Amino acid sequence: MADDLFVRAKSAMRKCHAPYSRFPVGAALRTRDGRIYAGCNIEVVSFPEGWCAETTAISHMVMDGGGEIAEIAVVAERLVACPPCGGCRQRIAEFGSPETRVHLCDAETGVVETVLLEDIFPRGFKAEELS
Repeated sequence: MADDLFVRAKSAMRKCHAPYSRFPVGAALRTRDGRIYAGCNIEVVSFPEGWCAETTAISHMVMDGGGEIAEIAVVAERLVACPPCGGCRQRIAEFGSPETRVHLCDAETGVVETVLLEDIFPRGFKAEELS
């Protein structure tokens, strides 16, 4: 089932704006109700003020009315298995759950590993801890 997310993430990666790092990344997520949202990284000259691909996909989801992330695929042009950065792990946790599946992809072969968010982000901030 993650193959369609990989295809959408790879397509999004081709639209990235990464003139400084030259490190294209794409992401595609599926909500619990089956909707798919994709995004790419968008850099600006004032690092780190750009967006990650996961952030862009999440913002598309939010702008469409929200949802809960069931799974997300991430692909980078030059990595065998591209994991989300720490900030994106927190964003995925905000809109997903510990059981959200994170598919790490290779740009040529597709999904190479699937992990649960709780395994790669065991101690993220939680809203209830802020009160």
